[in-house]
Amino acid sequence: MNKLYNLLSSYRLSIILLLIYATMMAIGTWVEEAMNTTAAKMLVYYSPLFITVHLLFIVNFLLILSQKNFVKTKQWALLVIHLSLIVIMIGAMTTHVIGKEGSIHLRVGEATSEMTSHTSRGTFTHALPFTVELSEFRLVRYPGSNSASSYESDLVVTVDNQQLHETIYMNRVLDVKGYRLFQSSYDEDEQGSILAVNHDVAGRTITYIGYTALILGFLLMFLLPNSRLRRLGRQLQRVRKRTIVGLIALLSLTPTQAQQFTQHAAFLSAERNAIPLEHAQQFGTLPVQLQGRIVPMNTFSAQVLRKLYKSEQIGSLTPDQFLLGWMTQPNIWMEVPMLSVKDDGLAQLCGVTSDAVSYAQLFDTNGSYRLVQPVAHASHQAPAERSATDKALLKLDEQVNIIYMLIHGLLPNILPDRNDEQNKWHAPGGDISMFAGADSLAAATLFQEYLVEVIYAQESNDWHQAEEALLAVKEFQRNADSSGLISPDKIEAELRYNRLQIFSTVGKYYFILGGLLLLIAIVSMLRPNKALHYISYIIITGIALLSLYHVYGMILRWQISGYAPWSNSYETMIYVAWSAIITGFIFGRRNFFILALATLLGGVILFVSRLNWMDPQITTLVPVLKSRWLMFHVAITISAYGFFGISFLLGIVSMLMMLGSRSKIIQQQIKELTIVNNMSLLIGLALMTTGTFLGAVWANESWGRYWSWDPKETWALITVVIYGAVTHLHLLKHKRYNWLFNFSSVLAFASVLMTYLGVNYFLSGLHSYGEADGVGEMLVAVAVVFGLIVLLGIASGYKESRTIDKR
Repeated sequence: MNKLYNLLSSYRLSIILLLIYATMMAIGTWVEEAMNTTAAKMLVYYSPLFITVHLLFIVNFLLILSQKNFVKTKQWALLVIHLSLIVIMIGAMTTHVIGKEGSIHLRVGEATSEMTSHTSRGTFTHALPFTVELSEFRLVRYPGSNSASSYESDLVVTVDNQQLHETIYMNRVLDVKGYRLFQSSYDEDEQGSILAVNHDVAGRTITYIGYTALILGFLLMFLLPNSRLRRLGRQLQRVRKRTIVGLIALLSLTPTQAQQFTQHAAFLSAERNAIPLEHAQQFGTLPVQLQGRIVPMNTFSAQVLRKLYKSEQIGSLTPDQFLLGWMTQPNIWMEVPMLSVKDDGLAQLCGVTSDAVSYAQLFDTNGSYRLVQPVAHASHQAPAERSATDKALLKLDEQVNIIYMLIHGLLPNILPDRNDEQNKWHAPGGDISMFAGADSLAAATLFQEYLVEVIYAQESNDWHQAEEALLAVKEFQRNADSSGLISPDKIEAELRYNRLQIFSTVGKYYFILGGLLLLIAIVSMLRPNKALHYISYIIITGIALLSLYHVYGMILRWQISGYAPWSNSYETMIYVAWSAIITGFIFGRRNFFILALATLLGGVILFVSRLNWMDPQITTLVPVLKSRWLMFHVAITISAYGFFGISFLLGIVSMLMMLGSRSKIIQQQIKELTIVNNMSLLIGLALMTTGTFLGAVWANESWGRYWSWDPKETWALITVVIYGAVTHLHLLKHKRYNWLFNFSSVLAFASVLMTYLGVNYFLSGLHSYGEADGVGEMLVAVAVVFGLIVLLGIASGYKESRTIDKR
């Protein structure tokens, strides 16, 4: 019996349970991908084994609580955090046992007093204590776009002999008799609405109490002098000294070069006949409707250039020069081999031996498109069955279609229709029959006249008439913009944002200043020098100014988009980079080595954000993202990634140092870095846990359930659990703790990468909105890096064992 008690009350069992819990959840996400959500719930999440693990968690903590007497030792932060987790588990169990969840499907004019529930045992109906009728449904689209901005249902609810007229939409919930109605979906003909229904007063109340207590516990961790975080801070002050830091080989990353054709005769001709930069910049200010937003032409031209050439510039030409060149000199640009065909099978289909093809080469002498049959065949293949050549072919076909639309005036949309209810703008070469009167003549001629004047100006070098024609187009836009969609301030802000290229600039200088600071930190530790100390402060000031410029870039993007700039992969990468820099300042106040690593990490992240699979375009938000909870949930969660990233680097550096000579000064440095790593992980864990549970609140306010075992949210919880296990390793009193902790902190970062990137690539779920595609190559590189890290961990662990044995 004593053995059982000792086992149940041991810290070793705590860590084992955490790892089992994380493993089972990971298995559940793959079961859901292979089968379906119901199967994952029945086989994993609602299985007797999973419930048993929850119960063992509670028993384990309560026994440890009674044995260690946290109250007597005044470990209030630890006590509140762990008790709140028990309350959250009880709330989840309450929801599972007595909560009700279902849906209501109504057509316009229909009423019902029942909801339908779909379970593994079948489909059931449940009576509601009220009647709900759908009087009208509206799908509100972004101006000139098919993308939904909102979907809304006007309801008549009859309850207690009273009629309530309510409108619900995504993120606006209707509460009736303890039931919560959420706008979930709609019928394709837009004459019906699907409402999610949830009844979980007790479970939601208990869970929210747990969430509140959890946040309070983390605040106490920062405030109370007896918390582990504060104790680590005092310990750091005792061991912090100037020590020799092992030299670190920095792997410099070089962006993939664009296709090299700048010496090709066709491109040289296009460059010689390029539109003058000054006029191209004026052209770039022309308002364009793009995916529900009004943007400057410069934004559209940059997007087209990235689509066609995967770069921000082509030779010496800007995106606006490039785009206007295609519109006015298509015969020259058609001969430029700028479309990538690096796939051998695709090159063979195109009939070329190089890795690039021109638009003209894709058409035969009769003007027929050579790829019609191959594209049709590839399109009819299921996505999972498409070969690499098929995928490359479809991408090339998309590029060909873009060029075709540019040449024939089907892009861009620059003509506002003052009578269109959806505020749709039209392209000059498209259907403009909806325009009437003077608008009809202007829509048919103004932009074409401008292009003609540009052609004449290239011959005469007199751009006055072209500028007048461009002003005439802008004047028509202002007069026809009856809804006031054109905002000169936003246009100017976006032009400034595009021109400054803030994140590219700060990323480059993060690399430079971080590398210099690292070099100075190493040299100054070998040979202390006041001059180097002053230089390091100058560099640190530069990094601080760069971080402020970084913030300015995020604020500018926020002003342009109208929402917090961390809603998609690109934006969160930008935010993580800034978070890493701030983490460096927090922990690097007295150790410039840490700030140097953080600055280099920020540069690496910003470099990755510029790779081809990241889309920097500012987009509109899908309805579910229009929530105040989004800003808090994502901001806090992504901040945690910055702390985890610093811990990742500190773990690698510590293991590298373990491979070197083990002088006393090196041992002190490893100890210092390990303490900083510990503190960084604790802060990251607090932020990640808080952000994850704020996400649960967002989910509950948006679609009626605070946890759905969606792969994205499940992997966020897995990350919390894994880092929870790492931060508890000190309780094992392992003789190789420094190595074990640092190695574990590095391996744990794989869960962050899986949560942030892997889920979007390998799994599917509710969180597919706002995510980037094509991260396969990056994940392969990550796998290789982690393979090398495992080898480093094994080697450093062996060396650490030898060092300890010699003591």
